[in-house]
Amino acid sequence: MKRFVAIVALLGFFLTAFAVGGVGAQRPEEGDSLRSVFLYTEGIKALRIHQDTARGRALLEQAVQQDSSYAPAYFALITNNLSRTPQEARTWAERAYAADSTNPWYVRTYGQTLLMNEAYEEALPLYRRLNEQDPKDLDVYRILAALYEQNKQPYSAIATLDSAEVRMGRHPYLSKMKRHLLIQTKQTDRALQEAQTLAEEMPYEAEHHVVLAELYGVQGKDSLARRAYDTALKIDSTNLETLMSMSDFFNARQDFRSMLWVTRKLFLSEEMPLEQKIRRFELFTSEIDFYRANYFQLHDLASLLAIRYPTDKRVVELYANHLIASGQLEEALKHYKNHLSDRPAVSEYYLTVIDIESYLERPDSVKKYVNEALTLFPDKIELHLAEGNVKYRMDNFIGAVSSYKKALQFADTDSLRSQIWGQIGDVYHAQEEASGFLLKKMYRRDCYKAYKKALKYNPDNVLVLNNWAYFLSLEGKQLEQALKMAERVTELTDRNPTYMDTQAWILFKLGRLEEARQLMRQAVALDGQKSRELLLHYGDILHALGEQFMAETYWKKALDKGYDKAVIEERMKRPKVEKKSEQK
Repeated sequence: MKRFVAIVALLGFFLTAFAVGGVGAQRPEEGDSLRSVFLYTEGIKALRIHQDTARGRALLEQAVQQDSSYAPAYFALITNNLSRTPQEARTWAERAYAADSTNPWYVRTYGQTLLMNEAYEEALPLYRRLNEQDPKDLDVYRILAALYEQNKQPYSAIATLDSAEVRMGRHPYLSKMKRHLLIQTKQTDRALQEAQTLAEEMPYEAEHHVVLAELYGVQGKDSLARRAYDTALKIDSTNLETLMSMSDFFNARQDFRSMLWVTRKLFLSEEMPLEQKIRRFELFTSEIDFYRANYFQLHDLASLLAIRYPTDKRVVELYANHLIASGQLEEALKHYKNHLSDRPAVSEYYLTVIDIESYLERPDSVKKYVNEALTLFPDKIELHLAEGNVKYRMDNFIGAVSSYKKALQFADTDSLRSQIWGQIGDVYHAQEEASGFLLKKMYRRDCYKAYKKALKYNPDNVLVLNNWAYFLSLEGKQLEQALKMAERVTELTDRNPTYMDTQAWILFKLGRLEEARQLMRQAVALDGQKSRELLLHYGDILHALGEQFMAETYWKKALDKGYDKAVIEERMKRPKVEKKSEQK
């Protein structure tokens, strides 16, 4: 049924034409009620002269209420687009047609409303009748052929189009429709013959040579297809239809070098929307193997877009992503920095520069660009968070808390407020670790207060739950509360190894060694023995269970992964523990 979208889209044109020509020419017959004639006339005046749609509709409806067979009023209601639904338009058209089935305008309008309502079987006999009444109307042939195809009568559709060609000669649109039907019915040779004839009759129309090339391609005659494409390019080397067809042709044959050559021509075309160019480039770069194999041509395409659309944000990001994907992080950073002077300024460029500089561990540079960005975007929450992050990395804990609290002023969701309070808690914890004995208790209290606020806004803040639980386990306090938080984290994160480690460690602290061993074993397996912290903790649990050999094995693995040598040596000197029997 989707084929009829094009048919329905054209109905507005016909209805408008009828509204101008049909109604003005229509006269009430002698038998019509004078009251209906009066109401009809007043309704037309309201619509055409006063542009009063509501009054016009009301008067026309009164006219048909006065005389239910008064066809001109029904016709006027439809052709002035006064129906509220397609079904209402069909009802009106059907009544006009029933009142005077000899009037071709009524027949047409009824047929069009049937199409709008997807009543194709009912529309078919009407269009046959219209075709008999006016055998020179090309659009009737088009719709009639489409109806035959819809009703799974492709040969009747072809015969209809043949009839149109005999009467009025070739028409490009009908010829295209006919070729589609010939291919559908596996009459490829005849479709090719049709295309050859059309190309010979109109040799300077590029589209006919493109059709010929596509048909040669269907038959596997690639050399002839290429020759036809070359002819089309000679006629118009910038024709979008030609280039798109060539691109599909080369892509189907996995001739990617030629396909990308055509794509460059497409990217040079002003007719092709930028959005399509970007989408096509992203499609090309979505597969890493294709990206690597065709890097130089893809780099050329990205550079071409950057030159042609230098200030378009989508292209700036596309080119930068291309540079990053190809390992040119410094070039991507330089590219973004070059656009910091764009006006109006773009906050996302600053944020990306800050992210890259942070990744490259350049805190002074991060601080510079954060300060620049805040002068331009003082209300941008991400920048206040970035300022807090850089101060945190530079051990400016007081400054970091201040920046995070400024960010809170711009937080517009509880989730974001929870995240920020969690970061504030982390800063206080870092401050606790860096402080002397007298201040540790104060900063620990501030840390837990911040975490409590974070959980007030979002009780399922995973990072806060995990960190708070772990810090309590290190203190050896409120372990049952810590276990509940850790269990909730494991549940929310679908058994993330890092969070399973926290839960296992708390179980270890609670003396539930066998449970701790089972959970930690799973965590280490899921992690693939990558985390040195998990390996160390697993060794500690095994040691407490009296499994000294396995404990030392995992401590050594932690050492191999880069854990502090002194910590491992201290553990290796610990006295052996009597092996505990496994719980059942």
